Amino acid sequence: MRVFDPSEHPANDIYKLMIGIIVPRPIAFVSTVDATGIRNLAPFSYFTGCSTNPPVVCFCSAVRPGAQPQKDTLLNIEATGEFVVNIVSEEFAAQMNACSTEASPEVDEFLLSGLTPLPSDLIRPARVAESKIHLECRLREIVRVSQKPGGGNLVLGDVLRFHVREDLLLDTCKVDPDKLNAIGRMGGPTYVRTHDRFDMQRPK
Repeated sequence: MRVFDPSEHPANDIYKLMIGIIVPRPIAFVSTVDATGIRNLAPFSYFTGCSTNPPVVCFCSAVRPGAQPQKDTLLNIEATGEFVVNIVSEEFAAQMNACSTEASPEVDEFLLSGLTPLPSDLIRPARVAESKIHLECRLREIVRVSQKPGGGNLVLGDVLRFHVREDLLLDTCKVDPDKLNAIGRMGGPTYVRTHDRFDMQRPK
């Protein structure tokens, strides 16, 4: 078995290693607005839930090399304290991928991708109408893990509203995975479908 000491490898090699190991990763398709109301839409695959009482989700915005190290999504959340996590289904995977481009701050990724903005109930950022589930979030905290290139900013948000398309619900709060048809991220350009599943009951 090969051993990797992170101190002996460039950050980009460690990035490739981590995105190949931490798989499959769900995708937070995050919509925000800046202080003037310009919309932004970007996918993040370091994403998970971290509390249910209260409901809190988190995603990581990586630090980039160059003159603009922080992504527009992070800057917008810092300015407004609000964001929406839109869950990505296979039906609009190509449009989601179009939003991963490094566009300038004045570019509206809803227009770039052809996706449809839908007003939120409590916050300013729009939801993605094509998404079957939206989480309206208010910023709880930003944890700055590292400001070096390849470092991370962990964004935690309190979920103020869950919007779940009615036909996805098997009962009051159980989501049908077949109808959600979510996708996940592997390493590099590779994604995964969630069609092939199996059940295991927890031991009592």
